[in-house]
Amino acid sequence: MRDQYEKQLKQLKEELVRMGELCEKAIGEAAKALDEGNLKRAKEVMEADGEIDRMEKDIESLCLKLLLQQQPVAGDLRQISAALKMITDMERIGDQAADIAEIIQSGKMTEGKVLAEIGKMARSAAGMVNQSVSAYVKGDRELAKRVIAEDDIVDRFFDQIKDELISSIAAGRGDGSRAIDQIMIAKYLERIGDHATNIAEWVEYSITGIHQSEELL
Repeated sequence: MRDQYEKQLKQLKEELVRMGELCEKAIGEAAKALDEGNLKRAKEVMEADGEIDRMEKDIESLCLKLLLQQQPVAGDLRQISAALKMITDMERIGDQAADIAEIIQSGKMTEGKVLAEIGKMARSAAGMVNQSVSAYVKGDRELAKRVIAEDDIVDRFFDQIKDELISSIAAGRGDGSRAIDQIMIAKYLERIGDHATNIAEWVEYSITGIHQSEELL
């Protein structure tokens, strides 16, 4: 019975890594599609979102099976509870990558230059997703803390992009509609950073039994 339980816990971690990799890839592919004006890449991002949704259901089912059949306690219970929260954030990350792809597919982003900072912001956000899942698998609280700190960098990218594009619109430079689309894309990336932060906070909970929201009370 214990062997089966350990096998299922190992499977849970492996599935979470796979889902995290899909999220990271979706963000990266969306950034490439934007940079290249590549509609085919954008379509592939939207297809990947469907796979991320399926993985959320599969992992949720595995977590519920572990909770109901194995009745875990203490650290194992926290790990499974945290995983249930994490997959919700990962599913939303997939949605936001798909939202970026949808803007690209509208066709307006295939002409002209995209701000270089958007690509840098996407890489930062994708790195946060990768590290937050890695922190869970390794039980690494320090890595989770670094992910939470990284969110400030993503937020600064957003402010910089927004200010630059708003100034461009006000000065009548370039296409205002296209600038607004870039601001929306940056906003989706900022939300991805927020979700990666949420994942890292649940990693901390899985290790300590205390969620950051409780520490603020």
